[in-house]
This record gives sequence, C-alpha cells and structure tokens, in this order.
Amino acid sequence: MSKHMYSTANLTDKELKEQGNRLFNLRKYEDAINCYTKAIIKNPDVAHYFTNRALCHLKLLRWEPACTDCRRALDMDPNLVKGHFFLGQALLETENYDESIKHLQRAVDLAKEQKLNFGDDIAAQLRSARKKRFSVQEEKRISQEIELHSYLNRLIEKDKESQIAKVKQDEGDNEKSNEKILEIEEKCDNYLNELNQLFIKVDDRRRKREVPDYLCGKISFEILQEPVITPSGITYDKKDLEEHLQRVGHFDPVTRVKLTQDQLIPNFAMKEVVDAFLAENEWAYDY
Repeated sequence: MSKHMYSTANLTDKELKEQGNRLFNLRKYEDAINCYTKAIIKNPDVAHYFTNRALCHLKLLRWEPACTDCRRALDMDPNLVKGHFFLGQALLETENYDESIKHLQRAVDLAKEQKLNFGDDIAAQLRSARKKRFSVQEEKRISQEIELHSYLNRLIEKDKESQIAKVKQDEGDNEKSNEKILEIEEKCDNYLNELNQLFIKVDDRRRKREVPDYLCGKISFEILQEPVITPSGITYDKKDLEEHLQRVGHFDPVTRVKLTQDQLIPNFAMKEVVDAFLAENEWAYDY
C-alpha cells in the first residue's frame, strides 16, 4: 500500500483520476477509490471525481457513501446525468423508491437533452424502481384488504355475542330465548357468509399484479399507447420514438441503426395485446 501511495504522491488531480479509471477497469475498486479521493483532495471542485468514486461504491454495494458522493456532485452540477443515474441506483437499493424514480427520470430526461447514449441502462433501472415501488404498494394493499376482512369478521362475531347475551339477560333460559338466539346466530352466519363471498371475489386482485416488460415502451417505460415497430424489430411507442428522432437523432435508440420516421410501421398485433391486457387489468392504468 505504501508503495502505491508514494507512486501517486506527485500526480496531478487529472492524473490521479486517470489512474483511478485504470484501476476501476481492473476491478480494483478500493484502489480506485483511493485515487479518486486524492484527486478530490487536490481539486474538490470537479463533479466527475465524485461520480467516479460513487460508481466504485456502487460496485462495492456501499449505498450510503454512493449517495453522499452523488449529492456532492449534483450540488456542483445539477445537470450531471451520471450524478442522477448513480444516485437513483443507490436510492433504489436503500428502498427510497420515490426519490430513486425522481432521479432516474431526471437522468433519462437529461440524457435526451444532452444527446448522451446510455443504451438501456438507465431505462432498466427506472423500470426496476417503478416495479419495486408498485410491488410495495401492492403488498400494502393486500395487507389492508386482509386486515379489513378480519376486522369485519370480528365485528360480526362480537355483535352476535352481544345480542345473544342481551337475550339471555332479558328473557333467561327458555324455549323462546333459545329461538331468538338461533335466529341471531343464523342471521350473523349469513352476514359472515356474504362477507366472505365478497372477499373471495377480490382474491384475484390480491394476486401480485405486474405489467410485462414487453407491453412497455423502451423510452418512456410506460404502457404502449400507439406501438410502432422499427426495421430492427423493436417496438416503441410512436410518440416517444418521434420525439427521439427529432431531438436526439435519426437512429434506433437501442440498436443505433439509422432510422427515419417513414420507416415506422404500426404494430397492430401488439396494440391488440395491450388493449386486451388493459381490459382485464384496469389497475394497470396506474402502473
């Protein structure tokens, strides 16, 4: 370690950054962090040094230090795509889904504006964050439904016991009171049966709900509204792809193959699949 320290002692911050990059490519993340840290000490006003170090922390599964470095980078440059991208990843791992989605969406928007190509990397993270947030909301919904079911069952049972106790108190133990008690029990049992039937009907909704990836656009990650297919065989939402062609460039966003608007073909088969899915899964409009 001391040999490594002496070897970097006289390097400039840029040279230290380059040394860190080489070590990162060798997957020597701890050593790369040391180099980026020294670069930061020499010049703490370069946002990229912090995002470089943040990426090392991500590789080492150190979410909090990654968040800290990304926030420092974004304080210096709020439009730094990697700052939002890496911060979104770290926040996703710490289950801060709302904030993760906010930063990942910002990374997507900035990448479009700055015409930077991250392939499907940011898009995949954003889809993952949205799915995980949706999954948490689903778990909460299911838990609340089950809790409500149990609570209503207890209320009916408690009401039955209360009514029976009142009959016994008012009329004692005789044939007439026994008939009233039987009526109360039958009525409450009917209520329980009806209640249980209602909740059986919503059991389907208790199952995990998820929109398959193939029904979502590759750019906005929303459910496809007007699917079109490119010569590369990839389906996009027409509005998203037209915006990409106008603002970013005339190429397929995933394959990078040259693409013009007149090459887009409506994907009617996919449209039918999406419509059928939405007809059976109205909750997906909120996905």
